[in-house]
Amino acid sequence: MSEILLITPPFTQMNTPYPATPYLKGFLNSIQLEASQFDLGIELILQLFSKKGLGKLFGFAHQNGTVLTDNSQRVYALRNHYINTIDQVIGFLQGRNASLGRQIAAGGFLPQASRFQLIDDVDWAFGSAGLTDKAKYLATLYLEDLSDFITECVDKNFGFSRYAERLGRCANSFDEIYAALGDDISFIENEMLHLLDQKMKLFQPRMVCFSVPFPGNLLSALRCAQFIKKEYPNVKTVMGGGFANTELRSLSDKRVFGFFDFVSLDDGERPLELISNNVLNNNVGELQLKRTFVLQNGEVVFVDNSTLPDFKQSELSAPDYSCLPLDKYISIIEMPNPMHTLWSDGRWNKLYMAHGCYWGKCTFCDGTLPYIKHFDPVPAKLLADRMEQIIQQTGETGFHFVDEAAPPALMTALALEIIRRKMVVTWWTN
Repeated sequence: MSEILLITPPFTQMNTPYPATPYLKGFLNSIQLEASQFDLGIELILQLFSKKGLGKLFGFAHQNGTVLTDNSQRVYALRNHYINTIDQVIGFLQGRNASLGRQIAAGGFLPQASRFQLIDDVDWAFGSAGLTDKAKYLATLYLEDLSDFITECVDKNFGFSRYAERLGRCANSFDEIYAALGDDISFIENEMLHLLDQKMKLFQPRMVCFSVPFPGNLLSALRCAQFIKKEYPNVKTVMGGGFANTELRSLSDKRVFGFFDFVSLDDGERPLELISNNVLNNNVGELQLKRTFVLQNGEVVFVDNSTLPDFKQSELSAPDYSCLPLDKYISIIEMPNPMHTLWSDGRWNKLYMAHGCYWGKCTFCDGTLPYIKHFDPVPAKLLADRMEQIIQQTGETGFHFVDEAAPPALMTALALEIIRRKMVVTWWTN
């Protein structure tokens, strides 16, 4: 059991956990609140892209009688080849079964559809020694062929790093996405809700918190919250994350609160602590909240009446990656460009060097937003401490710093601290 369940809804990255829930879990640990976390995106990908999952998927497409393009007809004709190879390919992309890379790179092992027609000169890109990367690239094309089949024949909203992104981008009006939530549950959504139900039964939370970083996470988060409201009506639901921080600052549509009891903005630690106090302690009377939308007397109200300040970065704990299936994330190579592969290849521990942006003068960025304009760096020694703590927990020595803008002075200080401690790490930042 866990009183609080933190969820990253489908879909974000396949190769590494999105950092929001590990940061929040680390914080909740520090204030003695028991929480679990669940990356619904990677769990759903692994369920769909398995021997059993593809069998169900192809069966659904056949029963549904979807009109197939020539490319989808080819994928369907090769369905047994896909079903019989998918578990081995996923295992290879998870870092297991490394010897399969030679067989993939040699050609003839993977079924091929239209994505393989777009191949650059892979021998030029990877050379004779880059067998593993070449094999990852070819395996990625294989998965993208399957993705094309899914979007054409099973669920038009599917994407490896997004779901129904178009609807999320139109969220200035809730009408279209609300209408979509009234439609029949799709095949992909049905599989997603089955996984969610398993976790709800396992953890029996009193509160479920969805971090929604991008437009491509919005519909799946709403669909999950809709399911919880129907099947677990006593459980409170919370939404926060980058999407809310940018797109829901003027939230006024009452219908959102048919899915979420609370919608919080900006730094999540203090708002989540106060929401937890209200929900878990069954507080009555006036809500004490920070930067949180609620529905009161049938009206959307923004409550920001707590006098407690936000936590400084030095006061917070390191991210906690426990509960996440760190050995099951999938490394892919979408294009041979070595810089681009940093985003999708390898298991990176994600960290912030600082809260907000040290510069704040870019014309393309809304530097007035609280989570950007307030710059609060983590001291280099504390940052190195957190890196060592995370290495001990995850066994991974690669770090991706996901700051709003990488602060040069702090990067220099961190580099010197890494050298002083003789740490062996790989790190990069935006």
